[in-house]
Amino acid sequence: MRRSVRKMIDEFRLHWRNYVFQSLFATLAVFVVLYFLTLQNAVIIASLGATAFIVFAMPKALTANARNVIGGHVVGLFWGFVFSVIPHATMFGGLVCYSAAVGLSIFTMVVTDTEHPPASGTALGVAITGMHPDVLIAVILSIVLLSLIHHVFKPYLRDLT
Repeated sequence: MRRSVRKMIDEFRLHWRNYVFQSLFATLAVFVVLYFLTLQNAVIIASLGATAFIVFAMPKALTANARNVIGGHVVGLFWGFVFSVIPHATMFGGLVCYSAAVGLSIFTMVVTDTEHPPASGTALGVAITGMHPDVLIAVILSIVLLSLIHHVFKPYLRDLT
């Protein structure tokens, strides 16, 4: 235990600037999301927060690439929208729709090679709350902002995990 704590301290001392700046980038991205969305969209907010973590704490991961971030969330938006417009009068019908939105978003991301795990949360959130202009704007703006910052600063970002 002492050894692992010592290793964490040494790692932080060596790369503290990365820890600070990458966390600030994530903070900026989440601020944009929160500016456009209310807590009614908590699932979508959480999925974009998870995306910010992947992009800035694990920037070298495949799921942090712009293709995966943008493609995955677009897939999530699509399936969430499809299942938000399907009428479901019973609780069971709603559960089937919400589950199908997640399952089909995963299937589509895997088939199109745009795997981004938090994007399934986007599908779920949109299926539950519906597609509203503020949701569309927040998700698109956030994923473009995250991908742009990731692209520009990629040479300076390091995996923090």
